[in-house]
Amino acid sequence: MTDAEIDYAGVFQALPGMVALLTPELVYVDANEEFLRMTRRSREQLVGRYLFDVLPDNPNDSDASGVRNLEASLNRVLESGERDAMALQRYDVESAQYPGEWEERYWSPVNAPVLGPDGRVVLLVHRMEEVTELIRARRADDHARVLEAELYARARELQEVNERLRAVHARDREIALALQEAMLPAPSPLGHPAAVRYRPATGGLNVCGDWYDLVELSGDRIGVAVGDVVGHGLAAACVMGQLRSALSAASRVAYGPARALEVLGLYARSVDGAENTTAVETAIDWETHTVSYSSAGHLPPALLHPDGTVTFLDQATDPPLGARPEHAPRLQATIGFTEGATLVLYTDGLIERRSEDIYTSLDRLAGALTRHHRAGPEELADALLLDLLPAGGATDDTALVVVGL
Repeated sequence: MTDAEIDYAGVFQALPGMVALLTPELVYVDANEEFLRMTRRSREQLVGRYLFDVLPDNPNDSDASGVRNLEASLNRVLESGERDAMALQRYDVESAQYPGEWEERYWSPVNAPVLGPDGRVVLLVHRMEEVTELIRARRADDHARVLEAELYARARELQEVNERLRAVHARDREIALALQEAMLPAPSPLGHPAAVRYRPATGGLNVCGDWYDLVELSGDRIGVAVGDVVGHGLAAACVMGQLRSALSAASRVAYGPARALEVLGLYARSVDGAENTTAVETAIDWETHTVSYSSAGHLPPALLHPDGTVTFLDQATDPPLGARPEHAPRLQATIGFTEGATLVLYTDGLIERRSEDIYTSLDRLAGALTRHHRAGPEELADALLLDLLPAGGATDDTALVVVGL
């Protein structure tokens, strides 16, 4: 088929999701049917008009930031000529039938340039994913409303971090390690003994995409997670920071680890560099003496029993984030524990070696856990690093969390 036979206008209208074309002056050129349907505007109400005249901020919301954030993203695309994926945005829409009435809406926008022959931006592709129903489903009570405010606070913090990172040009070891440590602080008191460790890889920039997180949940429960972003350097660290914060917030409102990973998977679609990220989320419940867990392609957590035996939590493993073409529910499993047990979560830098298969690596971890099964979380964490990391340093970074049960 030749170019002359392709109906590009028809292709544009048939694109999945909401897509609009803007001039560099942010004036609508066209919008596909899904964009018109979701914004509840006609093509005549859009084409030829300034973006923020058609979709302004809600004047009744003093905290509204949709226009400011979207305009900043579009200006970044115009200045850099590169694609820009935004964090989740609340952007209310005024009713077309009832002026003055505003509907609460949530979007995940991605903006991309169309370059002319001279390399300058001649058009902007403005794509948005509607996630309002997903957000509403997580807001079952007043507690969820409080968490929503925290999500926005985290989003603003992430935007500030990203702006600071864009200004960093000296990518030396000291700056990189300071950044990683800032993103992975020591856990706050949780009422239960826990230890965390992060060890950078040897050589290079020494910043990768490994992370850990511990959060308090309702009742006598905590959520513990680890994850690993593909790649190295500041780009991987930026993606890591976004995903860690998103999963931390989702775990507080989602009904179980599997649902938390489902929310993270949807969010990851709008984050450049998040594809094929692995993560595992657990929820420890001391009232029922159970651990619920779900894994997105990550290595299985290890449950160290008081007698020194080890059980790997490998009954709820799905593909990594972004590996599936369509969204699908994730698996979740639950296992009981006795008092005195220990839960260990880790990333591949702790055990994987290029010269051996994964089962040999897991056996080596199990052996180390058995040898030190009487140690507390802090002592066990140090012993695992000493026993398992190569003497000359690992080629991948390592995140480790040990929780006494």
